[in-house]
Amino acid sequence: MKISDTSGQDVVLSPKNKSKKYLLAGAVAVALLAGSAFVLPGLTTWSSAEASINAERIRTAVVTRGDFVRDLSVQGQVVAAVSPRLYSTAQGTITFKVDAGDQVKKGQVLAIIDSPELTNQLKQEESSELSLKMDLDRQRIQAKKQALENQKEVDMAKVSLTAADREKRRADAAYKTNAISQIDFEKAQDELENAKLVYKHAVEDAQLNKESLNFEIQTMELKQERQSLLVKELTRKVNELTLRSPVDGLVGNLAVEQKNQVAKNQPILSVVDLSEFELEVAIPESYADDLNIGMEAEVTLNGETHLAKLVTISPEIENNQVTGRVRFAAQSPAGLRQNQRLTTRILMENKSDVLMVQRGQFLESGNGKVAYVVRDGVAERRRINTGARSLSSVEVIDGLNAGDQIIISGLDQFQGAQTVLINN
Repeated sequence: MKISDTSGQDVVLSPKNKSKKYLLAGAVAVALLAGSAFVLPGLTTWSSAEASINAERIRTAVVTRGDFVRDLSVQGQVVAAVSPRLYSTAQGTITFKVDAGDQVKKGQVLAIIDSPELTNQLKQEESSELSLKMDLDRQRIQAKKQALENQKEVDMAKVSLTAADREKRRADAAYKTNAISQIDFEKAQDELENAKLVYKHAVEDAQLNKESLNFEIQTMELKQERQSLLVKELTRKVNELTLRSPVDGLVGNLAVEQKNQVAKNQPILSVVDLSEFELEVAIPESYADDLNIGMEAEVTLNGETHLAKLVTISPEIENNQVTGRVRFAAQSPAGLRQNQRLTTRILMENKSDVLMVQRGQFLESGNGKVAYVVRDGVAERRRINTGARSLSSVEVIDGLNAGDQIIISGLDQFQGAQTVLINN
């Protein structure tokens, strides 16, 4: 009996090719080296970063170069450019001829103040003026009469002088023929000298009396003129008791009730001119020193932008704000309403070829001195200097270059880390 062996189960195997084994090992080694070239820098960066943050928690912006417009956005309240308020000119009883909200024309009677005291005073002064006028006329008549009397004295003195001169010539002729005595001759001479003196004094007295009369007339004229001015002033005050509209517009709120007593200089009512509007804007105190009258502005109304100009700036600060007035460059837009609120953009400065970046919370958290520049997934802290700020951008003076990408969201979350890894 033959016992079988295990030769039937054996399989002849060919010897393995050792070169393929070496090739496979080399390929694996090359792959590991290539992978390490990409992984090791990331591992090195990750290991050197002091903090990490998710990319969704930050906002970034690119530093650019271009025209920089420094502006300020404020809320403006529409007010009438012309809104005069009328006051009582004297104490009395008010009678309104219009109601609040009525449309009025320039010169239209709005109210009448009944002031008996002022009216009576005017009548008294008018009577005094008439009396002075009569006195002046009487003085002029008296002056004419006195002038006639003076002229009469002068004429009489002249007649006496002529007679004395004739007697002197007769005495001279008679004395030559010894027809009269020496005494009569000298008497004729004395009478001539006396007549000359009387005529001279009569002329001088007439001249002085004329000057005196003219002076009295001038004094009376000045008194009458003064009284006339007083009457004109009282007439003006009485006429002002009738309040008239200074402009075309609408009557505002009435400050007093109908038929009430009003005091002098008490507000009565206002008239609003709706043909021209301005915007009253409240500007933060921090911008007060940067504003100048004449700066251009833009007002947004119903999606449209209207050009305007800053025309006034209040010299005082109230509640940390400065009040200003903005006037439309052209005619006021249609559809404006009193006290309507509109967004106003004041253009404070315009610079060309400026390095700038989008404005963000990094300005406040870093005081405009720190920025994180993003490169290859890592944000690096860098010292910067910023300049002028607008609503959307901020000027970069130093520390950044055009094309740099920086984090513009708040920097408090980085806690002052020098490098931050940004995880996607």
